[in-house]
Amino acid sequence: MPLRVMDAMPLLFGIRTVTSHPASDALLSDAPPSPPLPRAVSMAEDAAAAARELFEGLCGRHSAAELEMVLVFCSAHYDRVELAAALAELFGPVPVVGCTTAGEITPFGYAAGSLVGIGFPRADFTIATQRIDDLDRFSIAEAPRVLRSLMEQRDVALAARPGAFPNHGSFAFLMIDGMSRAEEMVVSALHSVLMDIPLFGGSAGDELRFERTFVLHEGRFHTNAAVLMLVTTARRFVVFRTEHFVASDAKMVVTGADPQRRIVTEINAEPAGREYARMVGLEGEPLTPLIFAAYPVVVRVGGEYHVRSIQKVNDDESLTFYCAIDEGIVLTVARGVDPVENLEEMMRKLAAEVGGPPDLVLGCDCILRRLELEQRQLKHVMSAALARHNVIGFCAYGEQYNAMHVNQTFTGVAIGTRVSAGAP
Repeated sequence: MPLRVMDAMPLLFGIRTVTSHPASDALLSDAPPSPPLPRAVSMAEDAAAAARELFEGLCGRHSAAELEMVLVFCSAHYDRVELAAALAELFGPVPVVGCTTAGEITPFGYAAGSLVGIGFPRADFTIATQRIDDLDRFSIAEAPRVLRSLMEQRDVALAARPGAFPNHGSFAFLMIDGMSRAEEMVVSALHSVLMDIPLFGGSAGDELRFERTFVLHEGRFHTNAAVLMLVTTARRFVVFRTEHFVASDAKMVVTGADPQRRIVTEINAEPAGREYARMVGLEGEPLTPLIFAAYPVVVRVGGEYHVRSIQKVNDDESLTFYCAIDEGIVLTVARGVDPVENLEEMMRKLAAEVGGPPDLVLGCDCILRRLELEQRQLKHVMSAALARHNVIGFCAYGEQYNAMHVNQTFTGVAIGTRVSAGAP
């Protein structure tokens, strides 16, 4: 049965936010102005040259010593050893963390082959980090140890600067090896111990090669690893998630799967690729990433739909997914609506919650969204919108939002102005 969109169905996915430091007239009138968070990008092909340009862009007006941390997202084409060494030498004692990407979001919008970075000033932020190694052996029991380390680091920093961070508002940001297939377990375990601290993140990429992806921590790039940042700030912030789909009445059941490898072999007791193509009305057509981006499948969990995007079709007509999938799951085919209007709606809501246009939106945007934008000839429009709304981040192989690993989603945090001392 070909895909048929339900004409009366509203947005299947909208905007979800977890707010800290909500804005109010009293807070806005009392709070001192917050200087813009430094951000910079280099398009240089050479790793050392790119690191130098990024350093100059972030520290041209300020000393590196004023920064609590530097967060970078880099193309996978850079020599990783050279890039890590150059960044470590340039920024000295200032920690530099980051990951490889499937594309970057720069101050000028979408880019490829670049190095983009954000500086977090010590005046407004204290940041604790913890690397998680050996993801292939990660167990839920490790999550409390990770949290204890982060909380100890945060407590030491706060004790050294009493009164610097009203309300101790914190959020968690996760960067994880996008080829590890460990995202579901890791994010679920971490969220269970973080409790009311909102979490978001993205899976590192390698420009659609699907070979090896890396996170940067303590002067080296690591694979089979993740980095969790616990960010405590004196600024208002909102952690968010948004998608842009309408539901269809096309449903199918996974009747054969290898969850560990994220492979579905059968749908409705037929070869998975062939049946998926029939369900979306493209029977006999070659299945490409653009098709998967245009016709994602979703599952209903806890009363909400979550995307389970397809990565590729294999020679045996099985389908490899970006997320874990199991037998018996009912999949619903969805179709995208206007992603640009969805972004604009989200930005209007975020601005209301942080007391004005965000100074910075740190975002993880699924690579499938970018492919969809290219297919619909909307990439340049979205790129301009991201630049206009101060979005910096990267295109990911998957996204995290609280306890969920999702796909074809835009997750992030909007950061606004400083909270005044004594605010409720």
